[in-house]
Amino acid sequence: MSNTSIRKIEVVDYDPKWVDRFHQEAEKLKTEFRDSILRIHHFGSTSIPGMPAKPVIDILVEVVDINEVDRGTDKMIKSGYFSKGEFGIAGRRFFGRGTEAFRTHHIHFYQAGNSEIDRHLDFRDYMLAHPNEKRAYGRLKWELAEKFPESINGYNQGKAPFITEIDRKSRIWKSNMSESGHRD
Repeated sequence: MSNTSIRKIEVVDYDPKWVDRFHQEAEKLKTEFRDSILRIHHFGSTSIPGMPAKPVIDILVEVVDINEVDRGTDKMIKSGYFSKGEFGIAGRRFFGRGTEAFRTHHIHFYQAGNSEIDRHLDFRDYMLAHPNEKRAYGRLKWELAEKFPESINGYNQGKAPFITEIDRKSRIWKSNMSESGHRD
């Protein structure tokens, strides 16, 4: 394996500039897919104030028709992104900006109605509303980055049980919130 294919796991303290980086990239995406985009969301750890994160901006783009994204793949590549197709999640179109070793943005396109949209956004919203869970997740990320400094698979596998549990809790929380008309 060459050194260029190793992704160093770097977790850093929250940076408020991540919000600006999201907005800048969202504007570029609106230009590329202006007629297809319904909504653009900042999600993942960089969207949660105070959350340590890998400094990679996750952007979720809801589109009317995912086939429009497929037709626009060449435009995305010419604009500096690389394409990973569904990249393990059915119905998603995943693009990255940067290199395999150093990424700056992850773009996740989903057709409106895909259940993954709610899962991602509910996770974010749950973390925003539950500071103890946010702190626990932040500690876990620091520990895993230290344990797996050059293994994205080890890092992601280490987070998986926590994420699965928060996904479960966020579904219950969202259901309770909908029934009561407010957040906990």
